[in-house]
Amino acid sequence: MSEKNHRVSRRQFLTYTLTGVGGFMAAGMLAPMVRMALDPALEAAGDSEFVSVGLSEDEVTEEPQRVDFNVELDDGWYTSEQSRSAWVLRYDDEILALSPICTHLGCTVNWGTNEDNPEEFFCPCHFGRFERDGTNVAGTPPTRPLDVYDVEVRDGMIYLGQINQRG
Repeated sequence: MSEKNHRVSRRQFLTYTLTGVGGFMAAGMLAPMVRMALDPALEAAGDSEFVSVGLSEDEVTEEPQRVDFNVELDDGWYTSEQSRSAWVLRYDDEILALSPICTHLGCTVNWGTNEDNPEEFFCPCHFGRFERDGTNVAGTPPTRPLDVYDVEVRDGMIYLGQINQRG
C-alpha cells in the first residue's frame, strides 16, 4: 500500500484529536456522577437491625399494648430517625407485634375503640376490623391481615425488626 492511502489531512487530524480529547473530558466528568448515583445500590445490604421497644417479656399480656419506638434509617448518604408504633401482645404462647397501619388505606388502627366489637382492632376511616391476632374480619374493607414485625427477645427485653406482609 502506498502512503497516499494512509495520509491524514490536517482537518481530519484536528477532528480526531478534538473528538478524543472531548470524549476523554466527558468521561472524566461523568464517571464521578455515575459512581455517586450507583454507590448506594452497590452497598451490601446488612441484616435488619432490631430495636428495643422498652417493654420486657414479663409485661406482655394477651391484651394488646401500643409501643412507640424510633428506627434509624439510611437513605443513601442521609441518616434519619423515624418514629414507629406497634401493638404487642401474647398470642398462642408467642409474642406477636402487629403494625398499626390498616391494610385497606393506611389509616391507624386502635384496639377496643369500636363499641360494637370491643375485642377487635378497629380502623375508623372505613370501619375496618381485625381479630386479636391481626387477621382481617370477613365482610369489612381490609382484604388482608395486619402486617407483623419480626420479634426477638434478648435478656428478657422485646426487640422488633422489620415489618413483614402477611397473606
